[in-house]
Amino acid sequence: MRILVTNDDGIEASGLMTLASVLAEAHEVYVVAPDRERSATGHAITMHKPIYPKPVTWSSQVASVWKVNGTPADCVKLGVEALLPEPPEMICAGINHGSNLGRDVFYSGTVSAAMEGMFLGVASMALSAKSFDLDSLQWIAQFMRQWVGSSLFHKPLAGEFFNINFPDLVQQNPSQLVWVGLGHREYRDEFHRYQNPRGETYFWLSGQPWDRLDGVASDVSELESGHITATPLNMDVTARDRLSELPGVDLTTTSVGADNAG
Repeated sequence: MRILVTNDDGIEASGLMTLASVLAEAHEVYVVAPDRERSATGHAITMHKPIYPKPVTWSSQVASVWKVNGTPADCVKLGVEALLPEPPEMICAGINHGSNLGRDVFYSGTVSAAMEGMFLGVASMALSAKSFDLDSLQWIAQFMRQWVGSSLFHKPLAGEFFNINFPDLVQQNPSQLVWVGLGHREYRDEFHRYQNPRGETYFWLSGQPWDRLDGVASDVSELESGHITATPLNMDVTARDRLSELPGVDLTTTSVGADNAG
């Protein structure tokens, strides 16, 4: 299978290197990844400056490797539509250094890379790890190589992609993979205030995630229980239960909008 591997931690991240190298043992693997850390960039794409893909000498097993001065979504667009000799059959974004749960899917560059793959019609997955020491990353990469090549694996359907999270493997290896919905991950933001040498005030954002366990099985709760969590996602975030409740406006029978006439 022809696989495109990318990430948001940058071309030198251990998770990316490990995943690509292990998948290349059984598949035709290409790497297109940001040239630096691009975490929490969401689905940003570059339109107002040039994008430069630069070949990287990396591993003889991997077909080709490029580093890009852009975002994870840029990397996927460029890889699928310009760099690879043929479109990939699968995109794997990761292995991200840290989990992507609940609200994270709206911030994560890793998740956005997989979403961009979905937009382009390629079966895509975002892979994230709670523990990312080299032994854990190796275990995850070997699991993915075996899983995608087995009868237990089913590719994402058109219009969806998978968000996969691996628990803390330092504690113990997981006993199962479970399919669950998104849970509740909040953040306690902390803005640290500083002054630069010119006396100008600037802020540095930090903070800690806060996972709310409410008794409902979710990616948050199942990861905490030591399971691999898998969540099928799509781009439809419509609050459908509200559509029938909210009133429309008939501009021909009300004065609303009348001042804009003319």
